Amino acid sequence: MTTPVFDLLVFDWDGTLMDSTAHIVRSIQRACASLDLPVPDHRSAAYVIGLGLTDAMRHVSPGLPEARYADMVDAYRRFFFDPEDDVQLFAGVADALCHYREQGYFLAIATGKSRPGLDRVLEQTGIAGLFDATRTVNECASKPDPQMLDELTRYFGVDAGRTLMVGDTTHDLLMAQNARVPAAGLAQGAHPHEALAALSPLKLFSGFGEFDSWLRQLPR
Repeated sequence: MTTPVFDLLVFDWDGTLMDSTAHIVRSIQRACASLDLPVPDHRSAAYVIGLGLTDAMRHVSPGLPEARYADMVDAYRRFFFDPEDDVQLFAGVADALCHYREQGYFLAIATGKSRPGLDRVLEQTGIAGLFDATRTVNECASKPDPQMLDELTRYFGVDAGRTLMVGDTTHDLLMAQNARVPAAGLAQGAHPHEALAALSPLKLFSGFGEFDSWLRQLPR
C-alpha cells in the first residue's frame, strides 16, 4: 500500500482536540430539562455533537416550533459556558500541533461550533496562532455538507487527496467522503468505534495520542 502524504490537516474541535463531549451532553440535557422538554439519553445527545447548534437541537427535540429551538440554543449556551465547568484539550494536543507546524503542515479547523464559540475557546486554550484557517457554521453549511472542506482546500490550494480530515464523529467522516478527502477517525469522543468503522475511514484510532504517533511516522 502506498504511504499517504498530506499537506493540509483539518481538525474537528469538540471531542477531537478538546475533551468536551461529556460537558456538551450535560449541557444539552440541562437545556432540555430547564425548558420542560424530554431529556435525551447520553447516546442521543452525543450523536448531534458536530452539527450546527440549531440543527443539533432539531435532532434532539424534533417537531417543535422554530421559536422553541432558539430557546433551546440560548439555554444550551447558558449551561455550556458555566464558569464552574473546566474543559481542557486532550493530553498532548498543543505540543502535537506545534510539531505539525514545524514539519510544514497547513493546519485548519472545521467545526460545528459558532464563530464566537470557536474564537472564545481558541483564545482560552492559547492555540489560536497554530491554525492557518478555520471554518464554522457561521460561514459554511453544517456537516456533513462538504463546504467547509471544499473552501479550505481551495484556500490553501491543496488537492483533496493530500488533505486529511481528523474527527470523532460520523458527521466528520461523512463530510470528508462528500469532499473526497481522506479521513482519520478518533474513537474518543461523541460517536462509538463501530459507527466510525462502518464508514471505512483511511485510519481509525482509539484516541489523539495514537493518531499523533501514526502521523509522525509519515513522510514530509
